[in-house]
Amino acid sequence: MDQPDDSSENSPKTVRRDTRRAARLAAVQALYEIDLIGVTPKEVLAEFDRRGSGGMLEDGALLAADRPMFARIVKGVFGRGKDLDEMLDRVLSEGWTVARLEVLLRAILRSGAFELLARPDVPVRVVVSEYVGIAHAFLNDKETGMVNGVLDRLARHLRPAEMGEGDPEAESGEEEPGNGPTTSTG
Repeated sequence: MDQPDDSSENSPKTVRRDTRRAARLAAVQALYEIDLIGVTPKEVLAEFDRRGSGGMLEDGALLAADRPMFARIVKGVFGRGKDLDEMLDRVLSEGWTVARLEVLLRAILRSGAFELLARPDVPVRVVVSEYVGIAHAFLNDKETGMVNGVLDRLARHLRPAEMGEGDPEAESGEEEPGNGPTTSTG
């Protein structure tokens, strides 16, 4: 019996990947809106549901986003913002803080940091690649490179085994804030 071809554009695997990509993009856009104009995550989620919003992919197609994933990223980044910002501040170049970053760059880095921290089921290379792709769509090469470098440094700290490195906590004897068990906020 023939196996389905998962490489086709309409295969279930490809569609799932694209709806997740659209969820990440929509979450970054929602977090941008939250940060820029001060709407609440509840308002953003209600607007998403009202519009049936998705994300625009590189080819210009509007794709329905994975709603649970979108909500998880938005709520997770909003609920753990202080911890995420502290983690990002530690891996940003000297003299830089999350507060100094442009709003869109901040939204991208916070979303990527959240997934690295709270989604161990998603491989590091996927998280970094997806957010670098979002950065590439909106930002210049220097800022896109910054997203790549910051998320890579954060991944080396949060997931050293996956990155092929020793555990920095075991070596230093310190536990990193925000690295404990995660809880779901719904």
